[in-house]
Amino acid sequence: MNPKRAILFADVVDSTGIYESLGDNQALSLVNLLFGALAGDVAAAKGTVVKTLGDGMVCQFGSADAAWRAACAMQVSAHAMAPRVPGRLAIKVGFNYGPVVLKDADVFGDTVNVCARLVAMANAGQVLTTEQTVAELSREPRQRCRPLYPMKMKGRAEPVSVYDVPWRADPDLTETSMHQQPPERAGTWVLKLSYGGETFEVSAEAGARIGRDKSNDVVIASPRASRVHARIYARARNFVIVDQSSNGTFVLIDGNDTEVMLRREEAVLGERGWIGVGNPASKHGEHVLRYRLERRKP
Repeated sequence: MNPKRAILFADVVDSTGIYESLGDNQALSLVNLLFGALAGDVAAAKGTVVKTLGDGMVCQFGSADAAWRAACAMQVSAHAMAPRVPGRLAIKVGFNYGPVVLKDADVFGDTVNVCARLVAMANAGQVLTTEQTVAELSREPRQRCRPLYPMKMKGRAEPVSVYDVPWRADPDLTETSMHQQPPERAGTWVLKLSYGGETFEVSAEAGARIGRDKSNDVVIASPRASRVHARIYARARNFVIVDQSSNGTFVLIDGNDTEVMLRREEAVLGERGWIGVGNPASKHGEHVLRYRLERRKP
């Protein structure tokens, strides 16, 4: 039986921009200094750095709690170094607990692959983990984790329930729940999309396509939108949005502080929120859709 470990990935956000703004030598020195601080956070949590990959770091820990402590400490370290960079220095972190294959001082397996997907989906300054990892946490860190959405990941038959991990105490954090969907099946509800002064009704039977092409149900007049950018359809009790674009689809559920960027992935929509087409939904710009679920009229 393969041993269980907590695997953590940390990536520097927009490292290319850092090198362009600071120059190769100064940027390399800064990244090495950051990695040194992050490695110290890993060691303090009794973990080990498995390897570094350019602007990323792979670590392993004996417990989910240890990875949680390291993830939070790493974000604090990166935040403290941010003033050294014109613009912003930030990292994104994902960690996942489960069985791994240990070989030649490296780690492999599904637990590692899911962790890589988590860090790819994370935003700057964010820590993501999975429901199975949250279940392994002790009471205090578990209570600080907030559910986002079930997400379809490449190589996984079933969606993975993703959680946001706040890494600094904030009394204004909004409590969220995975149970935001209505109790009835999706067929008793319709999804209302508002864009460009118009409202579009999406039924569970028909679904909807969103994109730049005139053949879509909702036509987005933005150069950031793909010809067919995203698709919405009903599954069981939920409405699901699937990204099919080049620039990504952003979903922000009302009551959540963190939005999720989808790249060829899917997410379950909550009762109401915002959808960004090629740009973050949190900016509430010109090409952001407002959505809400409404009970179908008899």
